[in-house]
Amino acid sequence: MEIPKTHWVHDYETLSNCFLAVFEDFREDDNTTLVFVVHTLRNDIEKFIDFLERNQKLKELHISFNGLNFDSQITQYILNNKALLISMTADEAARAIYAQSQEVIRRSRAKEWAMFPERKLSIGQVDIFKTNHWDNVNKSASLKWIQYAMDWPNLQEMPIHHTTEIKTQTEVDDIESYCRNDVSSTKRILHLCKKQINLRKTIGNKYDMSCYNYSNTKIGSELLLKLYCDKTGQSPWEVKQGRTRRESIVLKDIVFPYVAFKSKEFNSLLDTILDTTVYNTKGSFKHTQRFMSYEFEYGSGGVHQSVAGIYKSDLEFIIIDCDVASLYPSIAVQNGMYPAHLGPVFFQTYKNDIVGVRLAEKAKGKLGDIAIIEGFKEAANATYGNSNSEYSWLYDPQYTMQTTINGQLLITMLAEEFLLTLPDSQLLQTNTDGITMRIRRSDVEKYYQICKNWEAKTKLTLEYAEYSKMFIWDINNYISVYSDGKTKCKGRFEWEDLQNYKPTHLHKNKSFLIVSKAIFNYFVNDILPETYIVNNRNIYDYCGVSRIKGHDWKFEELSIGSQGLVKTELQDTIRYYISDKGKKIVKTHKEDGRQIQNQAGQWLQTVFNKYEKKAWEDYNVEDSFYLQEIYKEINNITLGPSGAQLSLNFD
Repeated sequence: MEIPKTHWVHDYETLSNCFLAVFEDFREDDNTTLVFVVHTLRNDIEKFIDFLERNQKLKELHISFNGLNFDSQITQYILNNKALLISMTADEAARAIYAQSQEVIRRSRAKEWAMFPERKLSIGQVDIFKTNHWDNVNKSASLKWIQYAMDWPNLQEMPIHHTTEIKTQTEVDDIESYCRNDVSSTKRILHLCKKQINLRKTIGNKYDMSCYNYSNTKIGSELLLKLYCDKTGQSPWEVKQGRTRRESIVLKDIVFPYVAFKSKEFNSLLDTILDTTVYNTKGSFKHTQRFMSYEFEYGSGGVHQSVAGIYKSDLEFIIIDCDVASLYPSIAVQNGMYPAHLGPVFFQTYKNDIVGVRLAEKAKGKLGDIAIIEGFKEAANATYGNSNSEYSWLYDPQYTMQTTINGQLLITMLAEEFLLTLPDSQLLQTNTDGITMRIRRSDVEKYYQICKNWEAKTKLTLEYAEYSKMFIWDINNYISVYSDGKTKCKGRFEWEDLQNYKPTHLHKNKSFLIVSKAIFNYFVNDILPETYIVNNRNIYDYCGVSRIKGHDWKFEELSIGSQGLVKTELQDTIRYYISDKGKKIVKTHKEDGRQIQNQAGQWLQTVFNKYEKKAWEDYNVEDSFYLQEIYKEINNITLGPSGAQLSLNFD
């Protein structure tokens, strides 16, 4: 029976004398799975090549995790050498494919160009590793890590080393089982990323761009490049050669003329900046400024200030947050900024054809073109993000520095005015693009007038939110409760987006999520941790993760047997929970035997790489560990970073 056209989630396993491929229909409600094996026990090479040619003819896509760097290279090699492979014995074909796989890996490790770039691949690829930018050093994530992040039942690593000579059907079956698990989990990630994939499809169709494997940043950069080339008549290749390289940046040359302060402290800050020349054009700049009782930290990433504690709106006081709408793009648009080598025409393109067009579509609400609203958002953000990358055609570190330095100064101007004008106010947080204040309700009208005057001077737009409560550890870790009851959790207190497997959060570490959830419920819903954990018995929430990076270390599980100490080697990524009947887990150096305790320290741990459904009491979870961690964080907030009791504004 002919299989109807579809697309395929797939994965390959290449061993010294065995090649195995698993393909699963990409549709969520279709579990059709095809398995191809090339080995002396079973030779599917002709069937596999027929299948690949069908994919090519019908324009069926191959969907993978990191497949552009590996699987697609093997696919193209097989298609390019199909007659030769068919003429070989199964053993010869498997070994030829394996040899090619090792060359692919060698090229990747040596950071050489792929043998078959994407534009030369016969079968279209969707690589969700690339789509989610998990190849970025700041978001680096393996398939095993993502499996952990989405509570996948089986965190299995390859059971047989690739150099092993496969001899038995049992070994082939074990490899197939492992590969099926990886494919099914990749399919799950695909469906979690539906929005991102559909956006790329829409943008690709609208702008004739093959962008399934573009990160958000690259989508923005390529859209911007296309529109700039349309405006100037230049070729993309020509534009991509341009850069503005600078030996130094004189900060007084880039500060906007309307930046001004009233206090001697902030004027001192301004003088310091105006007297500074930056020679590291990656944009390094650091300064600490005290004003009243507050300490402001300035750096290449933005201004930060925070006062730890618990705060509440009441009949006398209100907490108001203001953020600048699209701070960095708005600064560029309102001040005529552009990378020097691209000229004023870039600014006009950016302002009129990107930002202006996007805002017009966004104003249409549900009738707006999603490709423009979302795609042009990335294009608007791309200039700042890429202006500090030597690999980008947008590179001009002075553009980066002008954006960040002025952004910090403008936010500081607003903070200064609040503190000088509003008596008894508290500056709770100052962040890169916003300020959170606790002010008297009688000063609300004055507050908004200050904001209106600031907007008139800067030509920037502020957006507002009111909070009923805030629980602050520092600028990156806090819980906010909006006046309508909705909440926002940041840093170590995040849990909802992690629990719901939001794609933007899958690279983050959600270890012991029960801790963050219990803290949230303690502060927001007045539920004692002891009560909360008894009513939340999802075993995944109690799990942590550890992984080995590199090849010098291994995980070992220690236990006492009849012959003394027993060491059991574990896989490189382990999911575990703390239990009163667990074992010790250590990292052991493979050569000298040095040992480091796993992150749970002295507590006993139970490895939970494969889900087992049990009665709760049979898991033997050690509640005291989790309660200790929960109360440690609660005390961090109620006592503050220094350990001194804070003056709490909380009933």
